[in-house]
Amino acid sequence: MERKHMSAFSLYQTLSADLPSPAKKPSIQVASKKKKKKKNGIAGSKVHAIKTQVKPEQKKRCKKPPKSAQTQEEVKEEVECVNGTDEALDALLSDLSRVNNSRERASRLFQWLISPVPAKAFFRDTWEKKPILVQRKNPDYYKGLFSTAEFDRILRQEDVQYGVNLDITTYTNGKRETHNPPGRALPFTVWDFYENGCSIRLLNPQAFSSTVWNVLSILQERFGSMAGANVYLTPPGTQGFAPHYDDIEAFVVQLEGKKHWRVYNPRTEDETLPVFSSPNFNDAEIGRPILEVVLEAGDLLYFPRGFIHQGDCLPDAHSLHITISSYQKNSWGDLLQKLLPAALDIAMEEDVEFRQGLPLEYLTYMGVQNSDKDDPRRTKFFSQTESLLKKLINYAPVDAAVDQKARDFLHDCLPPMLSPDELASSVQGAPARWECGQVMDVAAHINKQTRIRLLRADCARLCGDGEAVDLYYTTSNSRVYHKEEPKSFEIKAEVGLGDLSKCHVCIQPLCESMFIIAFPPQHTEAVEFLIHSYPKFVTVGSLPCGAAEERIALAELLFEKGIIHTAEPL
Repeated sequence: MERKHMSAFSLYQTLSADLPSPAKKPSIQVASKKKKKKKNGIAGSKVHAIKTQVKPEQKKRCKKPPKSAQTQEEVKEEVECVNGTDEALDALLSDLSRVNNSRERASRLFQWLISPVPAKAFFRDTWEKKPILVQRKNPDYYKGLFSTAEFDRILRQEDVQYGVNLDITTYTNGKRETHNPPGRALPFTVWDFYENGCSIRLLNPQAFSSTVWNVLSILQERFGSMAGANVYLTPPGTQGFAPHYDDIEAFVVQLEGKKHWRVYNPRTEDETLPVFSSPNFNDAEIGRPILEVVLEAGDLLYFPRGFIHQGDCLPDAHSLHITISSYQKNSWGDLLQKLLPAALDIAMEEDVEFRQGLPLEYLTYMGVQNSDKDDPRRTKFFSQTESLLKKLINYAPVDAAVDQKARDFLHDCLPPMLSPDELASSVQGAPARWECGQVMDVAAHINKQTRIRLLRADCARLCGDGEAVDLYYTTSNSRVYHKEEPKSFEIKAEVGLGDLSKCHVCIQPLCESMFIIAFPPQHTEAVEFLIHSYPKFVTVGSLPCGAAEERIALAELLFEKGIIHTAEPL
């Protein structure tokens, strides 16, 4: 008797039937919001800005959720028509590779992403504030960024692992499930899941797609924060994810097909610009959407972190979209988490008032169990606490805390994708080779007249901790998030003037990526000079440090690490 074929999805369900169900995530009650529609029949690009009206008496922030729908303000939808650019992505990236300044390159690419919305107006009026929808009626606008055919190629040629690079998901009857088998995601199994109504999420497409890598590596300089991406492929008539909010700024780029989206306001003030993503919600917890739309290929939907959203496919078409994200853990609070402990350390070291003992018997009148006591000692205790907190700002090493944030950013960054000209003038395109039975052109041939500059505006940064200065750089990062440790050189302030030409042998490894370099202190000035000179090329001889041999040796080291490139190929 012929054995009946069992799909991968059915097989997975059979194998996992006996597994314990995951713990139920907490839910929070919220009232629904009303939606007021406003139509615009003009054809062409449409930009929908979502704005909430607030009555004067309700401007004061309230942390408690509203009790009923009647206390909610109506949501007004404004529609504005603007003309945008239709430049193809491959042509745009080719043009951008010839732009001299990587920050200008990033600004132009971001403008293309959100066109026709002016970038200046976007960051002033929309960023972190409200969703915006761009409907272009141009299915080819984002063509070349990613495709289902590219995804199929990745499955066949790359080592894609379930749970690491790819998730199989469903959301049916209010229940969100993940169906990842162990091991490598091969085409036969993945497409079988898809045919049985499962959504597919590719978690780090930049590791497999050079175009996505290129786009994100450029955009990260616009945000000053890591730019990441996920790709979502959804079969017709299905939904892969429950309603939820994220802790990132999200740009939903529709690549193929179409998808029905609903976006909801944050439920309370506490969930505005959240630090963490939410658990899964059900429809009763989130109320009515402030925006409901069908995204078609070429359209863009942006919403800030904290805005609840869900997307489902219509019965007549599949959907492929990529969500470009940024600004995760990049708030003032995240900076203060680094700043305040350092400020306390300095204050306790330098100010005796911070080292004085707590009042005798303070435990008898302070703390939760004593919070209702009418005790004058409590007032004095609060007053002293407030005084010390105000005084703490005098010891706050703000620049050092910013440098800690910068180190995190450089660790998160993708390495730059080099243009042909950059490749030819960097260490990756250096002429060293094997030819005629011997090694040829292995020396870098950098001299005082060689013109150099940073490979990218933000590819390297000097960071200090009070005792030493580190040069962090991104050029040796991996396309896989945090696969490599942070890359840096530590410049010891106490090291005396020495022969920098011997730095290749005096490097002492501290870990896989951190090294002590025998740099004289003034070489920090040379690196700073290079950073501030960007995008101009400067001669090696103009570096403000030491003798000519030391300048050349410093340039050779930076060249070997891919941090700089030359105006002309060596």
